[in-house]
Amino acid sequence: MNDTIYQWLNYSNLPILSAFLLGILTAISPCPLATNITAIAYIAKNNIEGRNKVILSGLLYTLGLALTYTGIALIIILGASKFQIAKFFQGNGEKFVGPIMILVGLIMLNIVKVNFLKGSNFTEKWSDKFKEKGFLGAFLLGILFAMAFCPYSGALYFGALIPMSIKHEGGFIYPLFYAFGAGTLVLFFTLVIAFSFSRLSSYFKAIQKAEKIMRIVAGLLFVGTGVYYVLIYLKIIS
Repeated sequence: MNDTIYQWLNYSNLPILSAFLLGILTAISPCPLATNITAIAYIAKNNIEGRNKVILSGLLYTLGLALTYTGIALIIILGASKFQIAKFFQGNGEKFVGPIMILVGLIMLNIVKVNFLKGSNFTEKWSDKFKEKGFLGAFLLGILFAMAFCPYSGALYFGALIPMSIKHEGGFIYPLFYAFGAGTLVLFFTLVIAFSFSRLSSYFKAIQKAEKIMRIVAGLLFVGTGVYYVLIYLKIIS
């Protein structure tokens, strides 16, 4: 029994932490940051109606993110299982993890530009409609913005999170932790709005500065780790 628990901790905690960190990287990257600012502005208007309403709006927005990210992942994972893609990844994942990590890292560093995943006027149009829906609007904004993949968030979600979820047993829970990570920024600013509205602007500026540094560091780590896996697969190093 103890051995089983140890193995579960050994093999499960790192992917869960990785999924959460991927979510945080998504939240503070330029494109998702813009949608998060829209969500924060929506939540901020409830400030005059009371602290509890602000906090509840932030939680409902994050719940919308979580359900959508998890739902999309479940569809992909179940489809992968049906067509034996999961077994293929579990047996051959090391062949692909290196190149995938290198590609995601290059996208983070803005060396490779991906244009097919972009937000559209559709997102803006529907977000305007949801802004007058109160708590339901916060929840629907979470769903809408989760589906509004841009190149950066698409690379992290489809290029890193989904392959990791397919490769590991029980990987269907990883998108949930990714969603929690992606929602941390909005939850943080929800608390700022509720308890210290005057500091909102200074926190925004600090996060925008930190985003550039974190993106470069994360991009270099992805590329470096990807190269390491490629060298192992080619048996150049062991």
